[in-house]
This record gives sequence, C-alpha cells and structure tokens, in this order.
Amino acid sequence: MLKGNRYKEPVIETLPEPEILDNMADKKNSRNVRKKKKAEVEAEVEETEIQQPRDFSKWILAAGFLATLFALFSFLSFAGYLFSYQSDFDKVANTGYWQLFGDTNIMLNNWMGKTGAILAHLFIYKSFGIASLVFSMVSFLAGFVLLFKAKFFSWPRVAAMSLFLLFWVPATCGFVLLNKSEFLFIAGKYGFNMAVWLQSAMGSLGTVLFLLFAATAFSSLYFNIKFDLSKKKMQPDETQMMQKEILEQTANAPVLEEERLVNHQVFEPVEFDVTSSPELVENIALKSPILEVADTQELEIIMPPDDIIEETIAVTEEDKTTDVIESTVPLTIENSLLPEEETEMNVQQVLANMGEYDPKLDLSSYQFPDIDLLENYVSNKSKLSPEELKAELESNKNKIVETLGHYNIGIEKIKATVGPTVTLFEIVPQAGVRISKIKNLEDDIALSLAALGIRIIAPIPGKGTIGIEVPNQTADVVSMRSVVASEKFQNSDYDLPIVLGKTISNEVFVTDLAKMPHLLMAGATGQGKSVGLNAILVSLLYKKHPAQVKFVLVDPKKVELTLFKKIERHFLAKLPGEEEAIITDTKKVVNTLNSLCIEMDNRYELLKDAQVRNLKEYNAKFIQRRLNPENGHRFLPYIVLVVDEFADLIMTAGREVEMPIARLAQLARAIGIHLIIATQRPSVNIITGTIKANFPARIAFRVTSKIDSRTILDAGGADQLIGRGDMLLSTGADLLRIQCAFVDTPEVEKITDFIGAQRGYPEAFMLPEYVGPEGESGSVADFSAADRDPLFEEAARIIVQNQQGSASLLQRKLKLGYNRAGRLVDQLEASGIIGPFEGSKAREVKIKTEAELMEFLGKV
Repeated sequence: MLKGNRYKEPVIETLPEPEILDNMADKKNSRNVRKKKKAEVEAEVEETEIQQPRDFSKWILAAGFLATLFALFSFLSFAGYLFSYQSDFDKVANTGYWQLFGDTNIMLNNWMGKTGAILAHLFIYKSFGIASLVFSMVSFLAGFVLLFKAKFFSWPRVAAMSLFLLFWVPATCGFVLLNKSEFLFIAGKYGFNMAVWLQSAMGSLGTVLFLLFAATAFSSLYFNIKFDLSKKKMQPDETQMMQKEILEQTANAPVLEEERLVNHQVFEPVEFDVTSSPELVENIALKSPILEVADTQELEIIMPPDDIIEETIAVTEEDKTTDVIESTVPLTIENSLLPEEETEMNVQQVLANMGEYDPKLDLSSYQFPDIDLLENYVSNKSKLSPEELKAELESNKNKIVETLGHYNIGIEKIKATVGPTVTLFEIVPQAGVRISKIKNLEDDIALSLAALGIRIIAPIPGKGTIGIEVPNQTADVVSMRSVVASEKFQNSDYDLPIVLGKTISNEVFVTDLAKMPHLLMAGATGQGKSVGLNAILVSLLYKKHPAQVKFVLVDPKKVELTLFKKIERHFLAKLPGEEEAIITDTKKVVNTLNSLCIEMDNRYELLKDAQVRNLKEYNAKFIQRRLNPENGHRFLPYIVLVVDEFADLIMTAGREVEMPIARLAQLARAIGIHLIIATQRPSVNIITGTIKANFPARIAFRVTSKIDSRTILDAGGADQLIGRGDMLLSTGADLLRIQCAFVDTPEVEKITDFIGAQRGYPEAFMLPEYVGPEGESGSVADFSAADRDPLFEEAARIIVQNQQGSASLLQRKLKLGYNRAGRLVDQLEASGIIGPFEGSKAREVKIKTEAELMEFLGKV
C-alpha cells in the first residue's frame, strides 16, 4: 500500500433491476401527465381570458351622457346666440377668452353664459352659421345610440346629410343675406365667403340655379326619388318566357311514380337506379334543361337557380294529399274566445295608438283674458321726490335710534327695506342686549314715530337681526295688472297658481293653491277679504283653461261674487236642476257640500281603479290614454270651493255645514278639490279646532283684537296691520307680510265679460245629484212601476248580490253616469229593496238573497 495517498474505491455503475426501472418509468410518466394537465388548464384559462373581452359598458354609458350633454348645451348656446348676438358680440369679439372668463364684471346675455357665448361665436359667426345646429343633432344621435343601444338610422346617411347641410345652408343664407350685413351672422363667415365666390363665378342667376340644382340632386339621391314619366308596361323578360315553356313541357310529360316535388327552398339529392327505370332517365334528360348526368350508374339532380324555375315536375293528386300545404285563408278568432285581460290590453293599445287626449279640444278656440283688461294704477310714491322719500326714512331711523337710546339699548347697524305700504328696519343690537327688552318697547316706538301701528319681529327667521315694520306715510297701491304681468307669475308651472300681491321687499308673491291645499281667510269688515278672493279667482282665470278648473261659489251676502255668473258655462259648477250657479241659499249650500263629498268618493274610486295616488297622476294617465272611458274614467278638472262668509253658514246651518267641510278638508286634497273659506269673525265657535287642523295655510287681514289674531294665526300681529289689503300669510312655518293686489269691481266685470262672450260648454259643470232626507222621503211615492228604468231588475240583482246600496257600485257594474245611477237608487228605495239615506252610513239592503228578490219582484 502506498503511503501518502488515500485509497478510493472505484465507482462501479450498476444497472437497476427491472422492477426499479418500471417504478421509475411510472413516476416519470405520472410527472409528465401532471405537467401536461397543468399546461392544458393554463391554456384553457388563457383562452377564456382571451375570449372574454373587457367590460366597456360603463365607458360607453359615460360617453353617451357626455354626447347628450354636449348636444343639449350646444343647442341652447346656439339658440341663445340668435337673441343675444347684438349685445354680446363686442364683448366676445374684442376681449380675449381667458380675460373674458377671468373678469366677473362682464355679463353676457347668452342662455348658457360665457361658455355658451364663446362656443356659439366660434361655430356660428366664424364658421357655419345656423347650420352649426347639425353638430348638436349628430351629437344627440350619437348619445342616444350609446345610451339606449338603439339603431334606427344609418350613420353613412347621417354623415351625408350633415355634410350637405354644412355646405348648402350657409351658402344659401349667405347669398340671400348678402346685402343685409346685420343678419350675416346667420350664414357665418364660411357661408359669406362661399356666397361671394359663387356670385363672382356664376352671377346671381347662376348661383340660384346652382343652389336649386344641388338641392334637387341631393334630394333625389338621398330619398331615392325617381323622375320616370313613362306609362309603358314592362314586357316579360327572357327568363319568364323560358320558365313558361318549361312548365308547358313538363305539364305535357307523362306522370311517373318516381317523380318528386323539387322545391327551391328545401332540397335533398336523390339517386335513381338506371336499370330499374330507364325511361325515367331519358324522360328527365330530354324534358328538363336543369338536369345533368354525372355518372352512368346514378343520376344526380342538381338544384336549379331560384330565378329560373321553382317547380319542374308536375305533382299528382295522390302526392298532393301527402304533402303539407300551407293555407292562405286567414284564421279569425272571435273576441269571446280571448281572456278578459287580453281584450282589455287590446283596447288599451287601440287607445294608445290614437295619441294623447287633449282636454282643451272642446274649447280649442278659447282665448285667455288680455292683460289690458286690468287697470294700471299710478304709484303714489312716484308723486314724491327721492329727497322726500330719503328724508322720511332718515327721520324714522333717527326716531327709532333715539327711542332705543333712552332705554340704554345700543345699535351697531340698521338697514331699511322699503315695501309698498310698510318699511322694514333691520336692527343689529349691541352685544348683551336682550331681545325681550326691545320687544317690550313696541308701543313706545309707535308713539315716537306717530305711526298707526308697528310690528316687531324678534328675531327675523334666518337672520341675526331684529325687524321693526313701520307703515309708510304714503302707501302705495299694488295693482293686479303689475303682479299678473310679472315674469314670476307668467312663467309659473304650478297646478293652481295664485298671485296674492307683493311682499315687504317688493317681490311678487306667487304660490300654488294645490300645495296649500286649503286656504282660510279672516279679517274685520272692510279690510280686503273680498278683494283678496277676487285676486285669487282672477289669477286662476288668467292661467287655467275652462277644462282644467271649476269653481263652486258660495255667497251668502248675494252681492260679492255675482260678477262671476257670466262665466257659468266656462268655469262654474252647480247641482243638476239648479237655475243659479252661485249659491246663496243655506239649504242649497248643504246639498252642494254633500254633493262635493259624493264627488270626492267617486273620484277616489276612480283613483283606486287607476292605481294612482293623486289627481295629477290620474289625469296624466288618462291623457296618455292608459285608462278606458268605457270603465267610467274621465278627465277630472280641479274644483275650487269658495265660501265668502263662513260665519253666516255656521250660524244658520251649524253642524250640517261643518261636517262636510271637515270631510272635504281632510280628504279632498289628493283628488283635486280645494277649499277657500273667508270669514269676518274669527272666533273659536266659528273656526273650530277641526277646521283649523285641516287648514295649514291661513291669511289674516286686520282684526280688532289680539285674541282674533291668535285664533286665526296662532300668533299675534294681525291686530297691528294697517288695513287696506295689508295681510299676514301663515303657511305653518313663519308669517309673511304681503300687500294684497288690488282688483276693482269694473276690472272683474271686464274679465268676466270677455270670457262670457266666448263660446262655452252647453251648460255648467254638473256635480253629482244629492237628495237630502226630506227630498228622499217625498220622492218615494213619485216612482211607479211604469216609470222604472230598463235596468231596474239588473240593478236590484247587483245590489242584492253585493249587499251594498250605493250609486257608485251601479256606476262601475253597469257603466252608467251618476245621474242615472242615482235615479236607480231612488227607484230601488221607493220599491223597498234598499233603505233610506243615512248620512255617512251605507244604505241598508232589505233583501238578502236572489230568491227573495225574484219573489219580491213578482209581487211588485
């Protein structure tokens, strides 16, 4: 053994045993299988990821909104530019755009502000003129397609039309307005330059001919207009002649059992054995030019072109019976076989196809009163010079400051707001001054100012100031003409807009009677209640059509509302059989109020059937023809009940009037019946808690005591008013002082004469018929068997089946009007089938079964 060297055993490579080799191969194969499966799964995942595109719906929706917004903004900008061109041109053209945006003192008259003015200046003046509206149209169409994914037009056609309009409209406008420089902005610079070039190149006559030719050529190409004046009939072409000859030849050929019907829509190749029928091959080859022999052993029938022939082989009578033949006779199904819901749906579709219903169509020629019918009273303040007005304000301010200074009350700031009849002084007291201390000095300040009466608001809601209302020495008259002609009233979209007058800040006060929803007015005699009622009625006459609103006027005084008798056939409502539409008798008032309760119940039934919650939704549904008039549905106008002197009704009728008034006040808001009640005695036995709870909107004119003020307003202040239309309006939150608009009797007479002279309805709007207990007891003997309605037995059967004796039930079941249904109810009562009227309770049905009814009718 050698020293210094470590001995290493030689490495002998030995082959593994066969079993070990098999195990190694199995492991290797399983590893390869797992890798292969993993690769397949990854490939499937990648494929699914590739196949599933990204969701761009949100981006498409955003792009649609942006395109629609740009279309609307640009359209309003272009339209506003046509009206504000002269006033805005110098500012936009001579001022840099960034400077124009940075300077807030520069005001533009464009509807969309500075951005709209600049956009319109670039597109209209510097480019294509009014043809720039094409961009708004294209943007709107793009937005519509992106939002709703609807395509009802072709983009190439839209592009062609847009390009033609951008060329033809500016050139035509520029040529027509070439000598009128003030209107050249309609054509734009492009149109002006194009018109100048055309006129210099072709002359005036040539330009006209060129523009007409361009319009005619484009229209004929775009709308596929053909100018074919020939009336010669078309001769049959060669293909039709060939088809006719082939059909004649095949008709004369012998009919073979192996022949089949060859249809150009469904066809399968058919193979025939030549040896079995050699005549077939020869016959088909000779008679049919559309067959080709592909092989000597079999015959392949090739499908002929559609435009050459449809059938080549005649069909025997036996083959016709085995084939399926489509019948051209239409199948008719009677309506009785259809379900009731389907029939109703068809009726609704027919009604919808008729277009929207127009309630104004009966009086389509009706003209609203002209503003010139109202007087324009001269302002009393115009008689005073500005120096005199300023001296009056300074004097009142000094007296207020001096009076408060006597009680060590300092003032940091004072501001005056001059109204029509009252000036509001807003005071900011020094820190540490108690508000109650200033409020207790109301009489002292009135003494120092020698005023009729002042009113202190401590503090003013929404402001950190104390208000002192001081009457002006020279009161101003707020004319009805000035408030009706105001933009605020003319542009109001209220359901029942009424304008009451002007606030203490000289703003026209317009409100919605439908949102109040009822109005309670009170004030001493001669303080302006009747003028206020006339102002409300005149407001509605100036804004509403006779088909939209009806008045029920109650006038116990008999002289206040008589002027409105002339518009009976236009705006008034009354009971059937009554001669006078304006109610003055207390008994008729009770019947009218109960009739309104019946109308209220009937309307709620209609709303329930229509599945709507208020009158506005019901009328909108009816106008869209989604309600069937055959089921009793009709357009429902608003009804406004006006009572001029409520105290007299309470004194004479008492609870008979209070109960229906309370019912209407509680329930009638949703169905469009609104109440306006006026009284000159706001005591607690007249204006009860039930009535006050349902009249959140209240108007108080001047009253004589603080108790009356608290009765009507639940707050003081009405006793400090100065009269002559000065009033406080309470809507539940705060009190608003308003000077009522003055409308004189001759003005109301002119308006009613103007309306009454026009064509009206045949009669006034008829309320449901109401017969009181006395009238019912007297009417039982008036009916005999000979005078019965033809539907008497059917109505009796319906009443007994439902055990409900009401006219509304007969209306729905028999599809009758209320008057006829009411007469049927009276006849049923007279015959003893139902009981008498019991107020709010339902009538008693005395017969319980149909067998009893048939026996009863046989005896009667």
